[in-house]
Amino acid sequence: MIGAMPETTVAVLGTGIMGLPMAANLAAAGFGVRAWNRTRAKAAPLADRGCTVTDTPQEAVDGADFVLTMLSDGATVHEVVESIEPAGAVWLQMSTVGLDWTERLAALAREKAVPFVDAPVLGTRKPAEDGKLVVLASGPGELRDRCAPVFDAVGARTLWVGETGAASRLKLAANAWVLALTNGTAESIRLAQALGVDPRLFLEAITGGALDVPYAHLKGGAMIDGEYPLAFAARHAAKDARLVLEAAGGEVDLAGTRAALAHLDAAIEAGHGDEDMATLYFGVAKGPEGPSGH
Repeated sequence: MIGAMPETTVAVLGTGIMGLPMAANLAAAGFGVRAWNRTRAKAAPLADRGCTVTDTPQEAVDGADFVLTMLSDGATVHEVVESIEPAGAVWLQMSTVGLDWTERLAALAREKAVPFVDAPVLGTRKPAEDGKLVVLASGPGELRDRCAPVFDAVGARTLWVGETGAASRLKLAANAWVLALTNGTAESIRLAQALGVDPRLFLEAITGGALDVPYAHLKGGAMIDGEYPLAFAARHAAKDARLVLEAAGGEVDLAGTRAALAHLDAAIEAGHGDEDMATLYFGVAKGPEGPSGH
């Protein structure tokens, strides 16, 4: 950045489909941003967005006020943070990692004497790019004011929900809904096709009423058109579905999540793992519309 370095520095570890726009928005908000990604080329565009791209995670966190992790899964977050010394920073753990890994990461934070905030987000690529994510935060109450400017830079609003781990529990409940909604949309689209009905009429039928959900039009339109702009990869959605089912254990029958996972796994097996999660349609469809023929 031109001129004096900003007073507050955020180290962003993980610059994938979510982390990269979050880092860019932090820089645009006036933070000093150091970004690191295992595949450096994925972080490279941030050099033109006011960020410093580093070769190692330790370079990113040296002297940082905040360490923000947005990595693929709990094991990766643990491996990366275990390798660094983020002394003096607040750790904002914003990846979706489930209950067990949240506990393990909180324990790692205690070992390193680093304040820890469990803060997964609701939203995919476009909300991340627009700075319109919903941040679900949980952790020490005394950190709320300190974290607020960071969360405000990446999100439209922040919902504090209690002690460490509460945010990850809420995120899993929200993910169960997203998975079921995406899968239900795919099933209705495919059923309409099988019945000889224009599937766009299904979307028209729900428009404006109590059943209407903008997300159904977004994903349903992609399924009908056979075009799947990447907002959240199918393989990551499958990971999240497994976290939801693991958390539920034997207490809740999450048939919708199980169906979504089965269809996601079929889509991934058919080669759609790095495409948008709406490709679970390929797991729903059979015959010429299915994985081998669409």
